[in-house]
Amino acid sequence: MGRAFEFRKARKMKRWSAMAKTFTRIGKDIVMAVKDGGPVIESNSKLRAVIQNAKAANMPKENVERAIKKASDKSTENYKEIIFEGYGPFGIAIIVETASDNNNRTVANVRSLFNKNGGNLGTAGSVEFMFDRVCSFKIKSNTDIEELELDFIDFGVDEVIQEEDGVVFYSPFENYGSIQKEIEKKDIEIISSEFERIPKQLKALNDEQKEELDILIEKIEEDDDVQNVFHNME
Repeated sequence: MGRAFEFRKARKMKRWSAMAKTFTRIGKDIVMAVKDGGPVIESNSKLRAVIQNAKAANMPKENVERAIKKASDKSTENYKEIIFEGYGPFGIAIIVETASDNNNRTVANVRSLFNKNGGNLGTAGSVEFMFDRVCSFKIKSNTDIEELELDFIDFGVDEVIQEEDGVVFYSPFENYGSIQKEIEKKDIEIISSEFERIPKQLKALNDEQKEELDILIEKIEEDDDVQNVFHNME
């Protein structure tokens, strides 16, 4: 089993621990998907993917429908995706993905969290090269793993993992669209999908250092504008 599996195992469900926070994040994803491609699910692949994730997170159907209706209103502000890069204590590289309707607020908040907790915000590209950006799909399938791998290798899937509740595909993120299209073409149920940033190398810290870094990461994750946080701590 490869690096993607170990990464997934280490952080699985950590950032979705608070249900209210999860629904807020998915709600923003719905707004961005509708603003980009419209409210018709059948013709908006991005929206279909977000709704699949909403189902996987047990988000009530009425919440999803309300978010789509809200996003369809022209007066509803769109969210802009903003990526922040920096270093935490002990030289740990951190990437923060946000979705915000107020750029100034988000920049100020993220910078303040880094500065007050032993880190420093960097410039674009300062740590991104330390991570591989991948996409993943969790599907329901009774097909043999090797057969699935052969079926999807031409679409960019380079790792297939069997989990208790499904099969997970990993691929470089640029293959997302072609993989999603092929899965849907084969009428395979998609449980969830996402983009992740997997560190190329991990940095070991002792327990005391880990506790200090965890404080920064937890504070960042608690910010309302933050969608995902990735780091290279072992």
